[in-house]
Amino acid sequence: MGEKAGLKERTRALERTRASGRTLRAVCDTNVVVSALVFRAGRLGWLREAWAAGTVVPVVSKETVAELVRVLSYPKLRLGAEETKSLLALYMEHAEALDRVKTAARLPACRDEDDRAFLRLAYAARVDALVTGDADLLALAAQSKIPILTPDALKQQL
Repeated sequence: MGEKAGLKERTRALERTRASGRTLRAVCDTNVVVSALVFRAGRLGWLREAWAAGTVVPVVSKETVAELVRVLSYPKLRLGAEETKSLLALYMEHAEALDRVKTAARLPACRDEDDRAFLRLAYAARVDALVTGDADLLALAAQSKIPILTPDALKQQL
């Protein structure tokens, strides 16, 4: 019961942020970012527009950007070097970069070590939300002090 009450309070806090007209700061996992950048007319195209409008500010670290660069170079995406640079520049133009990702907060235990970079960043930056479609991260939502939302749940908050 306590976890549900905590989740409801975090959701209310996020709704107050939205209602105040304040920009939402969010850590977006790599798959969310790639979908928004590469598939502009796709399901997450609205997120790219939210970044450009300043409604959502993506928060990044060296580690999360390095993973994004690695994923953008996947052959299945069929992006040339210039297109990759252009997409990365477009994203970084709207991003807030955190130099030092350190937090004293206790992170929820995460099964996938690769997902810990996003949790660490979200906690260190004290963002409004961690946005993901990853089942392992979403499973931690009730335990997390930072709201962990699907892209669709974030969209409903805007």
